[in-house]
Amino acid sequence: MKALVTYYSQSGNTKTIAHAIYDALTCEKEIKSIGDAGTAEGYDVIYCGFPVHAHSVPPKAQGFIKNMAPGQKVAFFTTHGSLRGGQLPMQALEDALGLAVKAKVLGSFGCRGKVEPKLLEKLSKMPEHQKWAEEALGANEHPTAADLEDAADFALNILKKT
Repeated sequence: MKALVTYYSQSGNTKTIAHAIYDALTCEKEIKSIGDAGTAEGYDVIYCGFPVHAHSVPPKAQGFIKNMAPGQKVAFFTTHGSLRGGQLPMQALEDALGLAVKAKVLGSFGCRGKVEPKLLEKLSKMPEHQKWAEEALGANEHPTAADLEDAADFALNILKKT
C-alpha cells in the first residue's frame, strides 16, 4: 500500500493537517505540496488537501484534482474559517467532487483554521461578508490538538477503506 499526502496551503493550516495525516499513516507514504506532486500516478490512495477559498477549491488545487487518473482513490481534507459542517466548506467539497469525476472519492475531512487577519478585516467591512467574518474569528486557535487527532483518525479510517 502506497499513499500520497498532497496539499495546497496558503497560511499553513492545511499543511499542518497534511502532516498530521501523514504522521498517522502506517503504510509506505510520501508528502508533497500540490505543486510538487506531478501526476501522482502509482499511489493506492491520495489524501488531497486545500483551504476553502470563497466556498470553493482554490485554482492552485483545481488542476491537480481534475487530472487524477480514472479510478484513482482519493480522500479530500480542507481547512476553513467556518464552523465544521457549515454550508460554505460543504460547497467546496462539492466543488472538489465535481472536479474529481474520474476518481473514486473515499471520504472527506474538514476543520477550522485561522483566517489571515487582513482578510478578516477587509471582509468585516463588507455587509455581505460581515456575518462570516465574525464566525471566522472563532477559528483563531485552530487547528487545535483535537483537530490534529481527528485528522489522524480520518487518515486511518480512509486507509482501512483502501
